[in-house]
Amino acid sequence: VQLQASGGGLVQAGGSLRLSCAASGRTFHAYTMGWFRQAPGTEREFVAGITWPGRSTYYADSVKGRFTISRDGAANTVYLQMNSLTNEDTAVYYCASDPGSTVMTMARHWNYWGQGTQVTVSS
Repeated sequence: VQLQASGGGLVQAGGSLRLSCAASGRTFHAYTMGWFRQAPGTEREFVAGITWPGRSTYYADSVKGRFTISRDGAANTVYLQMNSLTNEDTAVYYCASDPGSTVMTMARHWNYWGQGTQVTVSS
């Protein structure tokens, strides 16, 4: 599976962004998908995950109620809608996929990664 993330950028605090992650590979429909983020000097942290075929979603406490993960099987794409952004959301965001059926919150448990897209929130 190859992943291509996009949609990052500069946004003011309180604003919104939608990240996209396009996946290639025949088995996308059976893969669990997720988003992680990494700020300078910190470890990569779990943001959100979605199982196949999208019946279960999971979020980090820090983004619950503000971020929404979804997937479009026909387009082989997973999205992360981010609302009410704050300075603490500034990071490089990575999409990830895994053939397992469970959303894992530790980055080392995910097999495939996209290249990352920068999100910068200004106050």
